Amino acid sequence: MKTKFIAIGVMVLSLIIVSYTKINPTLSISELKKLYSSGDYQKWPKPEVDSLVYAQGFEDIGVLGQPEFPQDNQYTEEKAALGKILFFDPRLSKSGQISCANCHDPELNWGDARRVSYGEGRLQGIRNSPSLMNIAYAKVFFWDGRATTLEDQASFPIKDTKEMNFHIDLATKRLNKIKGYKPYFQKAFGKEKLSQTEILKAIATFERTLISPKSRFDKFVAGDSTQLNNKEVEGLHLFRTKARCINCHNTANFSDNKFHNIGLTYYGREYEDLGRYNVTGKAENVGEFKTQSLRGAAQNGPYMHNGLFPNLRGVLNMYNAGMPQPKRKESQENDTLFPATSRLIQKLQLKQSEVNALEAFITSLSTGAYKMRPPELPK
Repeated sequence: MKTKFIAIGVMVLSLIIVSYTKINPTLSISELKKLYSSGDYQKWPKPEVDSLVYAQGFEDIGVLGQPEFPQDNQYTEEKAALGKILFFDPRLSKSGQISCANCHDPELNWGDARRVSYGEGRLQGIRNSPSLMNIAYAKVFFWDGRATTLEDQASFPIKDTKEMNFHIDLATKRLNKIKGYKPYFQKAFGKEKLSQTEILKAIATFERTLISPKSRFDKFVAGDSTQLNNKEVEGLHLFRTKARCINCHNTANFSDNKFHNIGLTYYGREYEDLGRYNVTGKAENVGEFKTQSLRGAAQNGPYMHNGLFPNLRGVLNMYNAGMPQPKRKESQENDTLFPATSRLIQKLQLKQSEVNALEAFITSLSTGAYKMRPPELPK
């Protein structure tokens, strides 16, 4: 009988230990919480990062620093104020009805909550509008990277026939004729008429001010251990280890600013989109899309370049399954453009409890609704 009680006791103790150390055989949840909330990144457990990612220059996640403004477009309050008005002004479009804010609405976390966006004449594009929040930390722009600066990016929607459908020169002439703009132009650039370059610089300056408040994650890793619960801490550790998210969603902005094929090219089918290949013309770029930041991701649905994923759980389930890994048909044996899913994408074999934890952690990167009242437009 005594032996039986001892055996039961050992079994119970083993279950407690397994439960306590379910993430790592050497680290308990409480120990992980202590390490991650220490305020010292050097104390964090080592991330599980592929050698290829390390070779390309890896930077761990963390708290955002101050955004940098380019030398030829330094921040001024007056320039940002002008850029804000221009951002909300539909007169930059041919019809005078579509503004930048149509696709990047502050009440929708600077996206539009649509699968794909629409513009002039209700024409639909083929891509989802990503949030502009924290765009100051991006190094490439658009899903396919066709713009290398934020100033350059601002010109594309204006001239796109499915968006604002206007020529930037004509838009600039229209704005220069509006008397109410002259005081704003004078304050921002010291003159009453602007060039298209200055119009774009003002818009970009405003967009660089769209910085998210500190999230619960930010406060947690800065030293406040009460900000994340046990499930979210488990998700944070999974994010940096077993779930492999850290390979692409790294840096303080949770994006490597690189392009990857995650298997969603829809090659040869409805929704086909060759991604970065359309910009570079290089076969190795077929199906590659920019890694979007995960800050505010819980507020940024639907997801992916085509908006076909309505919720985060669907995205996580697809990653857990290893994403699509297309195989060549006999007729495609010599197809030089046939896309190959990145080798960074692998089956994760996460349990549902781990997927739950991962989703909980990603949700901790959000900061609530961003409020901004549209400005009064000059007349």
